[in-house]
Amino acid sequence: MTLIDETEEADALTIGRRIRQLRTARGITLEELASTVDRAPSQLSMIETGKREPKLTLLQAIARALGVTVDALLEGEPLDERSTAEISLERAMKGQTFQALGIEPFRIAKTVPTEMLRALLAMHGEIERLRDERAATPEEARRANVELRDLMRRQDNYFADLEREASAILEAIQHPGGPLTQRSASEVAAHLGFTLHYASDLPQTTRSVADLENGRLYLSSSVPAKGDARTAVLQALASRILGHAEPRSYAEFLRQRVETNYLTGALLVPEEHVVPFLQDAKARRAISIEDLRDAYSVSYETAAHRFTNLATQHLGIPVHFLKVHESGTITKAYENDDVNFPTDRLGSIEGQMCCRRWTSRVVFDVEDRFNPYYQYTDTGNGTYWCTARVEASSEGLHSVSVGVRFDDTRWFIGRDTTERSVSKHSVEACCRRAPAALEERWRQNSWPNVRTPRTLLATLPTGSFPGVDTTDVYEFLEAHAPR
Repeated sequence: MTLIDETEEADALTIGRRIRQLRTARGITLEELASTVDRAPSQLSMIETGKREPKLTLLQAIARALGVTVDALLEGEPLDERSTAEISLERAMKGQTFQALGIEPFRIAKTVPTEMLRALLAMHGEIERLRDERAATPEEARRANVELRDLMRRQDNYFADLEREASAILEAIQHPGGPLTQRSASEVAAHLGFTLHYASDLPQTTRSVADLENGRLYLSSSVPAKGDARTAVLQALASRILGHAEPRSYAEFLRQRVETNYLTGALLVPEEHVVPFLQDAKARRAISIEDLRDAYSVSYETAAHRFTNLATQHLGIPVHFLKVHESGTITKAYENDDVNFPTDRLGSIEGQMCCRRWTSRVVFDVEDRFNPYYQYTDTGNGTYWCTARVEASSEGLHSVSVGVRFDDTRWFIGRDTTERSVSKHSVEACCRRAPAALEERWRQNSWPNVRTPRTLLATLPTGSFPGVDTTDVYEFLEAHAPR
């Protein structure tokens, strides 16, 4: 069935129910209306049930008999609850869910209670939701993530439309330039029609909750010691700035999250002001992620992300970025400098084990956490230089690193490091297998008890906003809504 066929069928259903609604409201029986328009009652019944679409001449006769215009039959007042429920159920019976369950369409008699129609529609909706959830498999998530990373690589991780959005917001609040202050963040909220409220009972699965009806933005009153209040506010507002709708797929959810983080970084580190800063650093051969972090009072990770946004577009430097958990698992990655990241069969980087020889892993063993760690690594794709730091998070320690090809090292502070490593993970087992002597000694004499990731045996978190308990959110909003 084509989209046109579906539209015509939907119109026939609606027109038929509207005729019946008007007829019964006037106390006219089916037989009386059929006699008035000179048609058989069975023929009129098929029109009222949407099984036959009336011709214009018959529609005009029915409209005269009911004392209304043809327009009133076509686009009149809304249908009552009963008629709306019947139409919804008839459409559902023609859909894939009923067909997959082997349920044949049936006639909805007048004697079927409206409560039963509501129950059937609710069950249909829940089955559809569960089908969608089962479709959101880890494999689908990895595919969506690969597609998103490919898009970022094609654009050198630079999104001009998001830069323009950030510039427009900063201009609207008359931001003078330089670091965005906490007061400026609150001015962004006011510009968008939101007041800020801090709550101790914010749902655990959320970072913030926006009450769109009352223009209130709720944030946690217990801000971590290393937390940045500006980031929490801007991330919450970014979706409103970008006009995000409820995500319809995991791919859309990922895309929205990347856009939100990008826009937040663009507001905290404005392109117009930071590009001259970076170009000057390049001219002095003194590019430093630490200097960028300190100049704009952001986290090291935000500074690293922002550098990858602008490095290729404005400095002509291809880069790569890695965030690695202390367990060795890659949690975030980006590259446009041909570094050979480990991938699964779908091409996904996140979730793979980072090579032990890379800067991102070696840095965990460095005692000096005050100064940045620099290292050259010889790989199958050439030599790369990286700068890295270790940061704490609610999920443990993570390393954040930014790297470039050997030829581009001349622009960076730290290029004179003597730290060097060799990684052969792209051509052989490298660190993915234990040294032969250790393996021979312990392979048959050890049995580790694996800490299974909680998501390993489950599908992706459910709902339009994966991992969020919507009941908690709605109860929270109900409790805090102004009376």
